[in-house]
Amino acid sequence: MEALLILLNFLFDAFFMVLILRVWLQAVRADFYNPLSQFVVKVSNPVVVPFRRFIPGFAGVDVATILVAYIVGTLKLYTMSSLQGGIIEFGLLLYLGLLYLIKESGYLLFMVMLIMALMSWVVQHPTPIRLVFHQLTEPFLRPIRRILPDLGGIDLSVVIAFLALSMLNAFLNTTVPYWSVLRMF
Repeated sequence: MEALLILLNFLFDAFFMVLILRVWLQAVRADFYNPLSQFVVKVSNPVVVPFRRFIPGFAGVDVATILVAYIVGTLKLYTMSSLQGGIIEFGLLLYLGLLYLIKESGYLLFMVMLIMALMSWVVQHPTPIRLVFHQLTEPFLRPIRRILPDLGGIDLSVVIAFLALSMLNAFLNTTVPYWSVLRMF
């Protein structure tokens, strides 16, 4: 049973992250012809396109994909809790699904920045993945870079962003009910 839980958790999380990446790639207007962008679109299209037929975008935001991500996150919470013998009340499940969407989006931002930082140490030439990751993280790191003084080529903006995300997560752990239990699913 534990192997099934691990497999389901991975499948739900992987597809959820692809959906969030799709929204994020569209929001920053990342290169659509990049291999990572193409992968994300091709994997998510079979589920997203039917929703797009009756849910239009709003102000440049892909509402259909966000709704599908919310449904996938909520379905993951329901499935995982049911398989572990717990039942979540419907209203609470909808609330937890929204929290899960927000928290996992922040987690994805953290992971992309971490991968980007590691790649900057190892990969010295531009690669398609590195270019897209730069496009994804630049809107978050640019304001930090404007504030930080020039340190002779050392970029501490990622460290400041990690610190800010960690502080925000700690604050939400203490103020938002159920925030801290979501990584357990």
